[in-house]
This record gives sequence, C-alpha cells and structure tokens, in this order.
Amino acid sequence: MAGHSKWKQIKRKKAVTDSRRASAWTKIIREITVAARAGGGDPGGNPRLRLAVDDARAVNMPKENIERAIKKGTGELEGETYQELTYEGYGPGGAAIFIEATTDNPNRTVAEIRHAFSRNGGNLGATNSVAWMFDRKGQIYLDASRHGEDSTLEAALEAGAEDFTREGDQYLVTTAPADFHAVQEALRAKGITIDSAELTMVPKNTVKVEGADADRILKLMETLEELDDVSRVSSNFDIDAAQLAEAEA
Repeated sequence: MAGHSKWKQIKRKKAVTDSRRASAWTKIIREITVAARAGGGDPGGNPRLRLAVDDARAVNMPKENIERAIKKGTGELEGETYQELTYEGYGPGGAAIFIEATTDNPNRTVAEIRHAFSRNGGNLGATNSVAWMFDRKGQIYLDASRHGEDSTLEAALEAGAEDFTREGDQYLVTTAPADFHAVQEALRAKGITIDSAELTMVPKNTVKVEGADADRILKLMETLEELDDVSRVSSNFDIDAAQLAEAEA
C-alpha cells in the first residue's frame, strides 16, 4: 500500500474516534454548505451534497447541524460565503503536496498554510507547480471483512470502476470523477456497504521519504489537515510501514 494511502486511512479513523472530530465537523459543515449552494438542498438530486451528508453521519453529526448547514447553503438561513481554493508545495524529502481549501478569508488561509510549510521544512509553491503530478479520481473504501473479494471486484468493474485493490482490511475502488457517484449507487444496489468515499487527487508516482524527513512530512501533513480552512491534503510520499505504525499509535 502506498504510504499516503495508508496515512489517509489512519487520519480517517482518528477523525471518528478522537478529539479531531470537532475539526472534522467544521470541515464537513462547510462542504455541506458549499454543496447545497452549488446544487440545491435535496441530497437525492445533489450527489455532492449526499456524499457530504454521508460523511457527516459517519462522524455522528446531529441531524439539526446537517439541516442548518443545508439551509445556509440554500439561503434559507444567513451564513458565510465560502470560496474553494487550492494550494501547492513541496514537503521534506521532496514530496509534492496538493491542498484543497474552503474558506471565507483567503488571506488568513494562505498565511496559515505558508506558516505550516515554513515551520515543518516545506515550501509553498506556485500554481501548477505540483498539480501535474496528480490525477483527480474517485476513491471508494469498502470493508473487506464484510464482502467477498471476487464478487466485490466483479461488482465494481461491472459498475464502471477503473481499478480495484485490497489495502489491509479494506478494498479500494478507484473511479473516474464522472463515474464516482454512479459506481457508488451500483455497489449499494448490490448490497455492498460503503465505508467512505471521496473525490481526491491521486499521485501518478510516489517519492520515497525516510528517516527524519519522513517524521517531518507526517508532522507537516498533520498540521495542514488540522487547519479548519483545509478540506483535503494529497501527497505523493511513500513511507515505510513501521514509521506509519508509529504515527498511528
């Protein structure tokens, strides 16, 4: 399993189980608001909103919080106006980092991101300095203990998935962005439960990062992901399982 893919699984589990839940709520509320503003307040007719609501339920967000965020997006309640922005840079060991943010104050956001880079051995770069190293993909995670591998592989490929791999105790289904929601619906129709799903930037190649640089880039990633304005961080680092296990502890 690629280092950053394993790291994402670690962070996802921690968001549900520890003090990061409050930060996760903030990010998801912003996503619900932006999704509702862009595509309307009905999750049934707005795939992006439906995904955000699923994420909210996964971290046990109360129904009233979800409904309030939707109403702010549709204009039924007064709320902040958010912009979706991206930032790019390099971390320790030369790993590329692509950041997606949702913010009501771009000046604050870029200052916080630049500070995180400078404090942790990285450099904030110009637009398109690393974006070319990634492809936008849909990624769907399934519980491998609940579904047989052969039947799940067949269902995913029939649904239009581009790739299917096993990563530890999960299956990872990769799709083109245009097929992301259709593949999820097809899997659900066959009784396959989706643990989590996201549209994200997947690296075309990875960079091996070791020793002190590995520790530093994990610290940089954690610092960036804890910023309220940052919705998603992608990187192409590959780190040995032993160091990632220490990070998980």
